[in-house]
Amino acid sequence: MADGPPHPTAPGPHPAAPHAPTAHASNATPGAPAHPAAADPHPPAPNAHTAPAGDAASADRSAPSPGAPAQAGTAPTGAQGAPVRGQPAASAAPPAGVRLDRRAPAEGAGGGDDYPLQAPDPRVAAEPAAVCVACRAGRVDDDGYCENCGHAQPRERDHMEQECGPVAAVSDRGLRHHRNEDAFAVGTTALPDGSPVSVAVVCDGVSSATRPDEASLAASRAANASLLDALPRGTHPQQAMHEAILAASEAVNALAGEQPAEADEHAPQQNAPACTIVGAVVTAGLLVVGWVGDSRAYWIPVDRSPAVRLTEDDSWAAQMVAAGLMGEAEAYADHRAHAITGWLGADAYELEPHTAAFKPDRPGVVVVCTDGLWNYAESADEMAEAVPADAAARPLHAARVLVGHALDGGGHDNVTVALVPFPAVPQGAGSA
Repeated sequence: MADGPPHPTAPGPHPAAPHAPTAHASNATPGAPAHPAAADPHPPAPNAHTAPAGDAASADRSAPSPGAPAQAGTAPTGAQGAPVRGQPAASAAPPAGVRLDRRAPAEGAGGGDDYPLQAPDPRVAAEPAAVCVACRAGRVDDDGYCENCGHAQPRERDHMEQECGPVAAVSDRGLRHHRNEDAFAVGTTALPDGSPVSVAVVCDGVSSATRPDEASLAASRAANASLLDALPRGTHPQQAMHEAILAASEAVNALAGEQPAEADEHAPQQNAPACTIVGAVVTAGLLVVGWVGDSRAYWIPVDRSPAVRLTEDDSWAAQMVAAGLMGEAEAYADHRAHAITGWLGADAYELEPHTAAFKPDRPGVVVVCTDGLWNYAESADEMAEAVPADAAARPLHAARVLVGHALDGGGHDNVTVALVPFPAVPQGAGSA
């Protein structure tokens, strides 16, 4: 995550004085979609005061059988397929107590109040109301909170895991935030010569901006799709990574144009959606990383010597260190350390995607993560110590262990990590 005031200024590459560029702050968290209230499978029998008005020609028609096609003049249906009560089929409602959908009975015939009941549609199953996971008693409202104890329910993005061939990723809301503003995307494909290639992208939403969770999701999906499209066509992995970051930037920029007018009225000073990005492409002999912001990639060889951080943060602390104005320990201890100076978003200054290519001389694993993890294992050696020894063979297990490491350390931020073995193991060999 990055902390800072909402209105950034463009930083120079080597600041001459320790004036921190104002910047975005990234964070994250989620909650579970509420289950809609169950539809009533047995609507009450109509009576002379509540029945919808219809056409006089429909006098003696019995109710349609389940599954029969709807006819003109029938009552509208709700989301569950049950008739919507209280909505007349005709545009004008009749006077109270008058039915127009049935002729008067013939003289001498029985009373005209014997209306057939419509059988419930067997295709519509009543969905039970969602029950709170905390108190096990309250009903969950449409916003995802318990009406009894107020507890926020788990949401889809609270905890996510995915394994794709040799690549695996895990994302967790953490222990302090109400939603998860991180996102990831992983995939595998083949180069034109048929050799396998693995891809991982991790994004961290900037929490001082609007809809950071949407920004990170849009960026990760766009970058992943761009890489999986470009690599099989023979685009060099480093160029493909550069283009993927630009595609991610366009996807986040597009969100700014979707901002509702009411939102601009109520929060005119709020920044456009924004996020950081870091990605890795691993082929049989090449490792490429790309990034904007302070999400990181680490190279952890199987023998752990030497482990290396592959990215340089776009942050206040990194600029202070690069300018020689502060030591690394002092800079990262400052409260301005995580103010980012580069991000994806419509209010970002000139976008400068960073890419780098490496040719490791031994097998290992690439750790691609947000600051929710590296805050608890900042140096390459600390990260190497946290990564399980069998991470290359069991990447999903290792990703879970690393997320657990951050949660055990306090879980102050959303935590997301993707692991990409190098060289890539055969397709489908994933973790046990």
